[in-house]
Amino acid sequence: MTDEQVDVLVVGAGATGLSAAYALQRAGRSVLVLESRDRVGGRLWTEEVDGVDLEIGGQWVSPDQEALLAMLDELGLETFERHREGESVYVGLDGERRTFTGEVLPVAPAVEAEMDRLTELLDELSAQMDPARPWDMPGATELDHVTFRAWLDEQCEHEEARDNIAMFIAQAMLTKPAHTFSALQAVHMAASAGSFSNLVDSEFILDRRVIGGLQQVPLQLAARLGDAVRTGHDVEKVCWHDGGVTVACGDLTVSARHLVLAIPPTAVTRVRFEPPLPSVQRETRQHQSFGQVIKVHATYETPFWRDAGLSGTAFSPYLTVHEAYDNTNHDEDRGTLVGFVSDVQADAVLALDADQRRAIILESLQTYFGPEAASPLTYFESDWTSEELGSGAYGSSFDLGGLTRFGPRLREPAGPIQIGSSDVAGLGFQHVDGALRVGAQMARAITDPTS
Repeated sequence: MTDEQVDVLVVGAGATGLSAAYALQRAGRSVLVLESRDRVGGRLWTEEVDGVDLEIGGQWVSPDQEALLAMLDELGLETFERHREGESVYVGLDGERRTFTGEVLPVAPAVEAEMDRLTELLDELSAQMDPARPWDMPGATELDHVTFRAWLDEQCEHEEARDNIAMFIAQAMLTKPAHTFSALQAVHMAASAGSFSNLVDSEFILDRRVIGGLQQVPLQLAARLGDAVRTGHDVEKVCWHDGGVTVACGDLTVSARHLVLAIPPTAVTRVRFEPPLPSVQRETRQHQSFGQVIKVHATYETPFWRDAGLSGTAFSPYLTVHEAYDNTNHDEDRGTLVGFVSDVQADAVLALDADQRRAIILESLQTYFGPEAASPLTYFESDWTSEELGSGAYGSSFDLGGLTRFGPRLREPAGPIQIGSSDVAGLGFQHVDGALRVGAQMARAITDPTS
């Protein structure tokens, strides 16, 4: 049995926990970071698969992500632009494949007009919201008591317009069916990106990638923290009182004045607390859940779609793969496509065996990019729903009515315990930018509790 004592114990070596620990260490606090996985990074993970480096988790950087951009500069990490030259592909309600340039989908004029109107309406609503306090928005309660699907049905009679607007939040972001979360949760997703217009603009929100992968952020932070970071340590029990905590982790016992739980809300219940966390803290997290998404990587001998004048970008709320992008690595001759299968489509393909699933997913890529998409050199599925500690992606969200009912309690500490992750961020919600913001906030709450 080993006993150790530090000022602050951080549980979770993702971007949130490591950024908090880094800030605390620079402020002169002694810090220990415990991570149950055998790696750092949390929902950021770059892995070599069949000779190709794949970003299995989060990967993109957008121009508004100031916290992430500042961290990239501090760590000396370089970025490169996502390939986007050429025409994009859209498959509509009628099943027709159409190509287009720019960000306006090639839909009928009446559908386009309705999509523009809904976008303006969601922009207006998100402009009224402080993403850090969505429950304070005028009309928040009413919006939180109606599903996003029902709200869209009430606002618009054009099915294809509704389906496309829903896709950008339901399938592409919250990875849940639009009938399972509130209109307020949808507005919050938009506000956290600055506007709904930003959210639907792939040129903006999927702008750049980090050379070597976005996991370089937690890897570099962990390197700077050195021996203060320990993987393979699964925290089992937390005993706490106003003066501090004692944490049990196998043969290791750690005493600390403060505890930072930098883990998703769904993972908090894996830890035993003595005494139990306040009931509102427990119930709040019981009403948060992850969506379901499979990130599909297909690598080919060359990026053949470019020769056909295609950008690699594709959308359809009606295909198994609802969006796809050119995901070719920096200075890589081979070409990689990344596609996403979420919510009910993910339910459907996960019920199949691996060969059937692969065939159906590649069928979508063939519809977008032609018959050459059927034969990748490397095919890999990132199924975050099968990972116990994450239990889904990309971030957790509330059920109907939960954001106004429980949201105001999200960031409340329990005695010496701070709890947070990108799931509770305002700006940068469910993104690495939000994780870094939350990590910095929890560090400040400890070093400067009056701020």
